[in-house]
Amino acid sequence: MNNIYLVGFMATGKSVVGKALAKKLQSIFIDLDELIEKKAGKNIPSIFRVKGEAYFRKIEKEALRQVSGRNNLVVSCGGGVVTNAQNIKVMKKSGRIICLKASPVVILKRSTKDSSRPLLNVDSPKNRIKELLLKRAVFYSKADYTLDTSRIGVGQVVDKLVQYIQNFND
Repeated sequence: MNNIYLVGFMATGKSVVGKALAKKLQSIFIDLDELIEKKAGKNIPSIFRVKGEAYFRKIEKEALRQVSGRNNLVVSCGGGVVTNAQNIKVMKKSGRIICLKASPVVILKRSTKDSSRPLLNVDSPKNRIKELLLKRAVFYSKADYTLDTSRIGVGQVVDKLVQYIQNFND
């Protein structure tokens, strides 16, 4: 299997980079969150609000299993997909895991105008970001490759990822 799974915290560029990377690699792009929304018939904030995070993680796991059976995909995964060890195994078995990261300040700046981030609907989003990054660090460290997107544009990120993928495949 040769799928690329983009993981990392929200607002690190997984979706925008994923689309550009898929185009460059002539692969199919799948946004796991969008797939979940289609299956559930609700947007993610509604799923969190009505059914809770545990339910969301369950359908996220099912969606990941579904796409992992396919080939030649670039998959943008939700920020918390890596918190489940089985999800990491599924991704490793069917492809490479690439973690995109950014500083808390950059994440906050990129996500401030986006009210669809249910985990940041708190009094202190910056503290919540730091808390979640710390909590998830051990999971993100399981990625095959990590790239900080804080100070580079989408084109540069894609170029670096293509270089990594080519070096890995050689």
